[in-house]
Amino acid sequence: MYWLKFTSLGLLCLLISCWSALAKLEERFSWKQLTFDWPSPQAEAEAKASGHYIEENNLPLGLERWQNKIFVTVPRWKAGVAATLNYIDLSSTEKSPRLRPYPSWEDNKLPIEVQPQEQKTPSGGRLDAEKASDASVELQNNSTIISTFRIQVDVCDRLWVLDTGLADILGNPKQITPNSILVFDLKTDKLLRRFTIPADQTKADTFFANIVVDSDRSECDNAYAYVPDLGAYGVIVYSLRNDKSYRVKHNFFHFDPLQGDFNVGGVNFQWTDGVFGLAVGPMNPDHSKDIYFHALASTKEFKVSNRVLQNESHVTTGDSYYDFKYVGDRGMNGQSTAEVYDPETGVIFYTQVNKDAIACWNIKRPYTPDNQGLIDSDSHTLVFPNDMKIDNEGTIWVLSDKMPTYLYKELDPAAVNYRILMGKNRDLIKGTPCEM
Repeated sequence: MYWLKFTSLGLLCLLISCWSALAKLEERFSWKQLTFDWPSPQAEAEAKASGHYIEENNLPLGLERWQNKIFVTVPRWKAGVAATLNYIDLSSTEKSPRLRPYPSWEDNKLPIEVQPQEQKTPSGGRLDAEKASDASVELQNNSTIISTFRIQVDVCDRLWVLDTGLADILGNPKQITPNSILVFDLKTDKLLRRFTIPADQTKADTFFANIVVDSDRSECDNAYAYVPDLGAYGVIVYSLRNDKSYRVKHNFFHFDPLQGDFNVGGVNFQWTDGVFGLAVGPMNPDHSKDIYFHALASTKEFKVSNRVLQNESHVTTGDSYYDFKYVGDRGMNGQSTAEVYDPETGVIFYTQVNKDAIACWNIKRPYTPDNQGLIDSDSHTLVFPNDMKIDNEGTIWVLSDKMPTYLYKELDPAAVNYRILMGKNRDLIKGTPCEM
C-alpha cells in the first residue's frame, strides 16, 4: 500500500513537471487588485474616500510595449477607475508593480463627477447596459483620455489611443466626450493629434474597443488607423495625412449566430460582438498589405487589401463587396479577442478565449483547424486572454484578466486575477504547425 502511494505520488510529480515544461508563457506581472503610483499617500486616501478609486472596479484590458514601458489600459466599466491609460517600467523587479498614469495624472482625470452606485451589471454585460447619456463636456485639455480599451504603438514611435469617451459603462453610463483617436509622440510624451470620429459615422449600438495602425517608417505621415465597431458591425478608416475618417460596412463584419455561446472560468454567457480582432499582414510584391480580421463571436477569419480599405470612393460602395475574402475557420471554440502578425516568423498569433489559450497560424499554410497551432493553454493563468501584442524583439505579450467573472459575478480579491505573460515567438511555435 505504501509502495502504491509512493508510485502515485511520483507519477503525479512527473506529470506536474512535464506540464510545467510545456507551459511556454512566463508570468511577468500579476495582481490581485490593481494599485497605482499616486502622487502621495494622502492623494490615494482622498481618492478612496471620495469614490474616485475603488480597487475592485479597476480591470486591466489592453497592453502594448515600447522600449522600457509596458502600457496597460483600464476601461471605465464602472465608477472608481483611477486612470485609464497607464504604464509599468519594465526595469521593475516587483511582481505586482503600481501603474503610472500616462501621460500624466491630470490627463486621466475625469472632467465631471461620476459617483459610485450599487452595481447592477446587466445579464448581457455591455450588450444590455443602459444607453449612455450625453454629458456634453468641452475638454480643457486635448490630451485628456476618458476611457480606452486598446492601444497600439506604431513603427514611428507613436502611441495611438482609441478613447471611447464613456464612463461608468455598466452603471450610469455617460458619454463625456465623443469617440476620439489620440496620437502621442512617445519620445516627448506630447499629444500630436486628437481626432473626433464624426457622429454620422457611429450608430446606436456602436462600441469601439480596438485600434490597429497601418504605417511604414519611410512614410510616417501617411499612416492609417482601422477602428472596428464590434457593436454595430463596421470599421472606421482614419487617414493621418488627410485627418479624415469614413465608415466601411460589410457582411463579414457581423457575428456568427452559431458561435455566440461562451464558457470562461466557470461563467456561461452569450455575446453578439462583431468585428474586433485585426492584424496588418506583410508587404506584398505590389506593396499592398492584407488586413486580416474576425468577429469576436465567430471562428472564421477574413482579409481585405489595405488598398481597398484606403480607397474611400471604392470601399464605401457596393462595388467593393467581393474584394473582401474568406480565409478559413479556426474550428470549434475558436473565438478570439485579439490577433497580431509577427513579421519575423510569418505567423499570426491570436487568443482563444473559450480554450484559455493562445494559438497561431502560419500565413503560408491553408487556414484549416489542422494548421492552427495551440502554443499554450492554462485554465489558471490564461482565463480570458484579452489582449496580446508582439514587440520588435520578437516577444509576445499577453494580458489575461478574468473579465467575464468581473462582468457577471465578482472577482476574489484574495486571488490573483490579472496577469501579463510573455514568451519568445520562435520558442512558442516550436513543434507546432506554425513552424516552417
